[in-house]
Amino acid sequence: MRDFQKPERSEIFSSNGMIATSHPLAAKVGLDAMNKGGNAIDAAITAALMLVLCEPQSTGLFGDAFAIIKSKRAKSIIGLNGSGKAPMALSSDTLLSKNIKEIPLDSVHSVTVPGAVSLFEEAADKFGDLGLKELCVQPIKYAEKGVVVSPRVSFDWVAHRKKLIGSSEKFYLDSGEAYKVGSLFKAPMQAEVLRQIAAYGSKGFYQSHITNDLVNSLKNLGGVHTLTDFENVKVQYVDPTYADLKDGSTLIELPPNGQGLTAILIKRLMEFCSIERFDADSFERVHLEAEIAKVAYSARNNFIGDPDFSEVKQDIFLDDVYLEHLSKEISFGKVLPHNLGEDFFSRNKDTVLICAADNEGNAISLIFSTFHAFGSGLCSEKYGLLFHNRGAGFVLKRDHPNELLGGKRPLHTIIPSILKEKNGSIMPFGVMGGQYQANGHARILSNIKDYSMGFQEALNFPRSFCFDGVLNIERGYTQATKERLSQLGYVIEEAAIPIGGAQLVRIDSSGVLIGASDPRKDGCALGY
Repeated sequence: MRDFQKPERSEIFSSNGMIATSHPLAAKVGLDAMNKGGNAIDAAITAALMLVLCEPQSTGLFGDAFAIIKSKRAKSIIGLNGSGKAPMALSSDTLLSKNIKEIPLDSVHSVTVPGAVSLFEEAADKFGDLGLKELCVQPIKYAEKGVVVSPRVSFDWVAHRKKLIGSSEKFYLDSGEAYKVGSLFKAPMQAEVLRQIAAYGSKGFYQSHITNDLVNSLKNLGGVHTLTDFENVKVQYVDPTYADLKDGSTLIELPPNGQGLTAILIKRLMEFCSIERFDADSFERVHLEAEIAKVAYSARNNFIGDPDFSEVKQDIFLDDVYLEHLSKEISFGKVLPHNLGEDFFSRNKDTVLICAADNEGNAISLIFSTFHAFGSGLCSEKYGLLFHNRGAGFVLKRDHPNELLGGKRPLHTIIPSILKEKNGSIMPFGVMGGQYQANGHARILSNIKDYSMGFQEALNFPRSFCFDGVLNIERGYTQATKERLSQLGYVIEEAAIPIGGAQLVRIDSSGVLIGASDPRKDGCALGY
């Protein structure tokens, strides 16, 4: 039990339904859906549509989504991949011929076709109780009437205001400035888009006058997207990947093109390195986690891509003998380079997340994103839909597993997850925060499993993240720890923004629902 004299929050307990999101209004709308007769899947979808308005810097209808679903209607856990593909007319050769060697984050070439709406329709139709039309009602109302801007959203808006250019200025700036805390953000044109989705399902988005606006806007920006690219969007059912942890629980992630295998690799390497030997806030733990992250993310960058185009070398991520071998490359006497090449293995960043569960055993982890803050910064001319920049996840290296090719999905950072306990408990959870997400999954599980933290405490605890040559550290760590890490050879930076954001909901073996929400965002867990 937490110390009630400290300014912290408690887990939320309930018996009927539970939802955790990064914005309280989205959580409320999701809970309202369950009160109207909907289930956890309905709650997550309508909350996701609300977050388009509550957190426009993090997500949007022109985004991608993934979900892991435990449904009373299915015998096994369901994986849904709602990530879109590159336009058929685009390839690495196309860009290399123009002397483009890397896809800019703010380029129209970073805009792949969005897949989220197709996932929402499929999940609502197959696993929900209310139907997509009903789930759009509240988001439409708030798109028209407006949502009051919350502190973390305003913080991000101010930080990334310069990205909003062209048509984006009209739809996402308040008299030329970022929206401030307490101001009212309205999106009446997005209300029209939601009406089309409510009336016609995904066809209202992918095969309508909305689509014409999207394609024409992209063409005007220099894109090669076509109506056919949008017409061919279809959510993909995928078999989740199961990884047994040493305590007997099972971590469930989605297979590539997402980075779920990376999260598994990090958590399993933590086990092989016996990270629990050291205090939770110790120099040793930060160091081990940083080195493990270098190994795992390098493996991701070298080997993960769209499995429809190339084989993913899963042994690097799943084989016990090989993982033990990799763990021996990690020591306290050295700091590995941040960009481990393929030869190493042969030898040896903004998102929303919704977790929900109900008393009928339905549970969902749903993650939904436009990638970087405000995506590409570009948007459609008539309806003001921000274009994500997921295509920046491709590489322009021929024959690479993640090479840009027409009709191919890029490596994705966003990953949902479910933890199954040997006592029957089910915990949908996940982490927002771009590249950090795989590391974040493992860190939260380590907090719970290795350090016996409560669920809310596990989300509250200070974080560090080593990526791209820099070790970012939140203010919760001591100066002495930072100095020891610097002496070892790390480039240390105090995190300019909080590292990630997480949500979790647990169906306990007794049937009690437990929710927790990361204080790094504005959200909360709500139950009834």
